[in-house]
Amino acid sequence: QVQLVESGGGLVQAGGSLRLSCAASGRTFSSYRMAWFRQAPGKERELVADLTWSSGSTSYKGSVKGRFTISGDSIENTVYLQMNSLKPEDTAVYFCAARTSRWSSIYEYWGQGTQVTVSS
Repeated sequence: QVQLVESGGGLVQAGGSLRLSCAASGRTFSSYRMAWFRQAPGKERELVADLTWSSGSTSYKGSVKGRFTISGDSIENTVYLQMNSLKPEDTAVYFCAARTSRWSSIYEYWGQGTQVTVSS
């Protein structure tokens, strides 16, 4: 069984920074892409950033471009999200996820989430 465990969330003032980490444990697996999602109260879960291991390419939700950076280690299936210049609208539960297939858009593995709260 694969487990993804996030850490690094917390309470921060607007303009501050946080670094989220996500580490995989359990059964060894090879991921094609890992990502960070978030879900704010009353809203749908949304993709924040993703990282494709084979190409090293990254993509970001428009509102976080230039403020957030995703990085990681493909061997360890570990992914990070550096969040700078945080805004109150970034407040959400952040989830990491892993996808093993290039051909399917489904993320098979999910963490339990870590709360990020940005105060104004």
